[in-house]
Parts: sequence; C-alpha cells; structure tokens
Amino acid sequence: MLEGPRTTDADERLPTEAADEVTEPVWSPPSWEQIVVEHTPRVYRLAYRLTGNRADAEDLTQETFVRVFRSLHSYQPGNFEGWLHRITTNLFLDQARRRQRLRMDPLGEASERLPAAHDSGEPERGFEHAHLDLDVQAALDALPPKYRAAVVLCDIEGLSYEEIAATLGIKMGTVRSRIHRARALLRDQLAHRRPVTPAPVHAVQGAG
Repeated sequence: MLEGPRTTDADERLPTEAADEVTEPVWSPPSWEQIVVEHTPRVYRLAYRLTGNRADAEDLTQETFVRVFRSLHSYQPGNFEGWLHRITTNLFLDQARRRQRLRMDPLGEASERLPAAHDSGEPERGFEHAHLDLDVQAALDALPPKYRAAVVLCDIEGLSYEEIAATLGIKMGTVRSRIHRARALLRDQLAHRRPVTPAPVHAVQGAG
C-alpha cells in the first residue's frame, strides 16, 4: 500500500503562519479631512489658552495643521493627540521666542488681547469660554510663555507630568518646577478674587 508524503509539524504550521502574515493589519494615516474635522476644536482650544486671543489662536491653529500636513508621512503610529499637543505647544514657544528676540512685549497688550464680551455669544466659539473667565485668562496671559504652556497642558488639557515632559522635551523636575511657579503666579494674579475673611464676632463686639 502506497503512503502519501509525510508531513512535518513545520508543514502543518505554514498555512496558519502565512494567514497571519496576510491578515496582519497595516496602519494607514487618517485622511486630511478626518484630521481637520476631528481635531480642530481641540487644537484651537489649546492655541487660544496659550495665546489669549482669537486672532493669534487662529494663526497658531492654521500653522499647526500646516506642520501636521507636512509631517504626516513621517508620523509613527502612537498617541496622535499627544503629537498635536507637541506641535501646537512648540510652535507657540517658538513664536514667543521670536517675539522676545524682536524685543516685543507680549504681556503689554494683555488688555487688548482679552476676548470681547460679545464673543461669548458665538456658539461655534463657545469652547473658548467653557471653563475660564476673563480674569483667569488675563492671569494666564501674564505668565511667561514657558510657565503658561506647562500649566495649560497640566491644569486645562489634563496631561500628566510625563506627557508634558515628552511634549515640551524637558525633564520631569523641570515640569514640576514650572507648574509650581505658574500656579504661584496665578494665585498672586487672582488674589483680588479671594473672599475676605470676616472678623470674629467677639472682636466686633469688643470694638463697640
């Protein structure tokens, strides 16, 4: 009786391994339209908190997406939102450094850069005012750019210290230092909003 060709364990595994290779998903970048539609509100919100005014926020948002478009081919699959945070924040810091070299004072125009009162009535821009009022935004505007970026990423965008360190390209200790300093400056800027502690009743009675 003739026997068929003998098979080995390796032969039996080949079809499965080949199938695995064929069905392995390959990452493909999202379309440009998907990126713009899905991420524009987030990028604009971050840009607005960093710059403090609509015109600069729109410019920074546009510049961010131009950079994304040019760099998308080299993007490695990972945290896409983190990548956008990094691009937006670093572009903002680059702009701040350029202005400083030109001896422009970005803080001297703080009052002019605050949103006008009627802006809050625009539903498409409602996320600008979702959490911060004018006093808080003005206090943010008064921070040095590197402190502003750190505290915005932490306290508004909700990034961890590790994520902020990766975004800004700095050490964890530097992140902690900048956030601590930024919060202290914000407390000073907003001191006028603290409630006045009433005098003890016995002190008032004694004064009479």
